[in-house]
Amino acid sequence: MAHKTLNISITWRPKPSLPVEGRALLHFPRRRVVLPPTLVAVGCRAGTRIVAAGRGESDGSGNLGVVRERKGVRKNVDIATLGNLCVDVVLDVPSLPPASTAEHRAYMERLEASPPDKKFWEAGGNCNLAIAASRLGLSCVTLGHVGDEIYGNFLLDVLSNENIRYVGMSQNMDDTASIAAYETLLCWVLVDPFQKHGFWSRADFSEEPAFSWMSELTEEVKKAIQQTKILFCNGYTFDELSPDLIISALDCAIHAGTSIIFDPGPRGRALLHGTHEEQRALELLLRQSDVLLLTSDEVESLTGIKNPIQAAQELISRGERTKWVIIKLGSKGSILINRSTVSCAPSFKVNVVDTVGCGDSFAAAIAFGFLHRMPAVNTLALANAVGAATATGCGAGRNVAHLNKVLELLRQSNIDEDGVFWGKLFEDSSRANEVMLLSKVPINGHKDRFVRIPIRNVVVELLPKFEKTSARSMV
Repeated sequence: MAHKTLNISITWRPKPSLPVEGRALLHFPRRRVVLPPTLVAVGCRAGTRIVAAGRGESDGSGNLGVVRERKGVRKNVDIATLGNLCVDVVLDVPSLPPASTAEHRAYMERLEASPPDKKFWEAGGNCNLAIAASRLGLSCVTLGHVGDEIYGNFLLDVLSNENIRYVGMSQNMDDTASIAAYETLLCWVLVDPFQKHGFWSRADFSEEPAFSWMSELTEEVKKAIQQTKILFCNGYTFDELSPDLIISALDCAIHAGTSIIFDPGPRGRALLHGTHEEQRALELLLRQSDVLLLTSDEVESLTGIKNPIQAAQELISRGERTKWVIIKLGSKGSILINRSTVSCAPSFKVNVVDTVGCGDSFAAAIAFGFLHRMPAVNTLALANAVGAATATGCGAGRNVAHLNKVLELLRQSNIDEDGVFWGKLFEDSSRANEVMLLSKVPINGHKDRFVRIPIRNVVVELLPKFEKTSARSMV
């Protein structure tokens, strides 16, 4: 996409970080969290009774998949995203210097007063994940709020063109709120010559969520959650929705047998030290999600454990429903930990142009693997390929990975093996027995504690899953 270059200095001061020694880590008590009771009738559709059901079930294997559908619930959507719908305005700047919050806010207000040309706009936030998932062949719904203005209309057009349905959360409006409270959230993405990024929106200047006027889930939103197989939520959702509203969505999903994927992202640390309501919502999401996605830094900040394998295993032991914990290792690859195994996949070698949207694309592929009950190594290989394909483009939104690029990377199978890195990573992980490691070796092999899985075998299993989707995308 086009980038606009500004010669004005950015006025910004990052939020102060908390000292390590002062952080209150999430030491959950060993108790079971029981979210509200089981069967509740909530409505009918085309003669089919829709009910919200009780706790999820697993298939009993070490490679757990989605929660089974409840009797009477038609789950005709693969994944729904909760909140975090925004328009990115991508601007090239000479530098990202720190400055006062007041100056930064004034600078942003000047930008908003005369918005850049539409060619600098892009769908952002959870739109990235939804677009990537749709291109993998998943049916997607976005739940959130966009305003009735040029930015909102742009966002809805993008979603529609990508075959993604939008369900608005705007029924319970507060007549006393300002007009600005209902406008589409803009995120200014500032890029310096070294491809370092800064992300800022009006939510950064308020202690309240951007859409704090939302007090409860509408019946349409509840029905959408009940009819989807996966509900995706990330830490940025807290910028828009209140913790109570997020908990309501979590509760609705659990009762409907909808699986939950949660990526706390950079907001996780702030939520850990946030209000009582934010801490409670974070705790429930960490306990009740089926899949958790974190970087090695994020999982350390939430557990206090430096080794990412041990930290992930700790999250699984604390969780009520946790089946997978995925650790993103950036250029090194990724790890998937479940209750019985640890699986690793090195990254694909590509020429990186822009890393914005890579994590969202990666998450979309994790959802695909979870839905299709794919082996852990296969899921990681796909997710790494989708993230890498996005990195070869410029920006996110409509620029996230296209399926043909993903399949090209899988066929090339050019992974960045680093035996020293993986060996060192597992030196201190005494709780990890055999480790499944994606490799270029031509046949299955054992060395030390690693079980090497040939990437060629994985690719042969993956490609048929996308033949029909690839043919449709070509048309």
